[in-house]
Amino acid sequence: MSIPYDEAGLAGSFGSFPKSFDYGAEEPEVGLSTCSDKPRILLMGLRRSGKSSIQKVVFHKMSPNETLFLESTNQIYKDDVSSTSFVQFQIWDFPGQVDFFDPTFDSEMIFKGTGALIFVIDAQDDYVEALSRLHLTVSRAYKVNPDINFEVFIHKVDGLSDDHKIETQRDVHQRANDDLSDANLEKVHLSFYLTSIYDHSIFEAFSKVVQKLIPQLPTLENLLNIFISHSGIEKAFLFDVVSKIYIATDSSPVDMQSYELCCDMIDVVIDVSCIYGLMADGSGCAYDKESMAAIKLNNTTVLYLKEVTKFLALVCIVREESFERKGLIDYNFHCLRKAVHEVFEVSGVASLPCPQRNGCLKFAAQNGSIL
Repeated sequence: MSIPYDEAGLAGSFGSFPKSFDYGAEEPEVGLSTCSDKPRILLMGLRRSGKSSIQKVVFHKMSPNETLFLESTNQIYKDDVSSTSFVQFQIWDFPGQVDFFDPTFDSEMIFKGTGALIFVIDAQDDYVEALSRLHLTVSRAYKVNPDINFEVFIHKVDGLSDDHKIETQRDVHQRANDDLSDANLEKVHLSFYLTSIYDHSIFEAFSKVVQKLIPQLPTLENLLNIFISHSGIEKAFLFDVVSKIYIATDSSPVDMQSYELCCDMIDVVIDVSCIYGLMADGSGCAYDKESMAAIKLNNTTVLYLKEVTKFLALVCIVREESFERKGLIDYNFHCLRKAVHEVFEVSGVASLPCPQRNGCLKFAAQNGSIL
């Protein structure tokens, strides 16, 4: 499928992904659980900071405007996002009034199996209390599980100017780290992200969080680096199709505009496939092993999407002159696709520790048939 499309038009399709979209069942399921038990991500923060809205927009395709009608979370809400997505983990959404000193709050049980803790701070509100709660949360969690990745989403920045965003991030970063230093917790590392549900920043931030939980990430990055260097491709993303989280990209810096274009391309392809790619009775699958699209932009570049697994899509940015060698790109993609399947193959390597599997694939990539 080749769709001539204007770059400005592409950027306007944010959020159009059908909520009812599902996958076919042609291939065996692969995901993070092939390596270990599903990791857990905790969403914490004060009331009305935007925790539930983030979860609904990223993983349940809720329109950002619909989140205005969400009620406050009054109890821990556990969401398993494994059924229709590659990114297999549980998200626990905590109420803002959670009391760490309540005898019923079991820190050992909650923090022990946690891979990442996301603390959401409302940037449009006075965040002094939020910083205090952040320090308390991180201190309690670190004592139980020092391996947790601590992520801070400075949220609702859509209403702030660029200068105000930078100043807010700098202030939150400084205060949070000063509090940890005063408590002799210098070893704790906090990552900070400016986020909003009204643009792609929340997907970018969640991508960074999820990547830290994927033990196969170094191997995937290595494979993508080899692929683009031998195919004349400028940038490549490996996307989870439903959530639009990218689980890996090559080593070149991520340009936000390029990421947004690649995100929007997934929406366009699925939307068109749902309209024209299904049978008259509605049967069929909007995304399968034959899914492919090329969109020519008005700046001499081409967006190229191909199916990798029933969960994953490779979206590339290619110069028009390089895209003329489409046969070479497709051959190298075939090699990449085969290697990615090997990374997550359940049988044969599932019992190996993750680092060993990564090493095996690096060897295979270095000695494989990519041109």
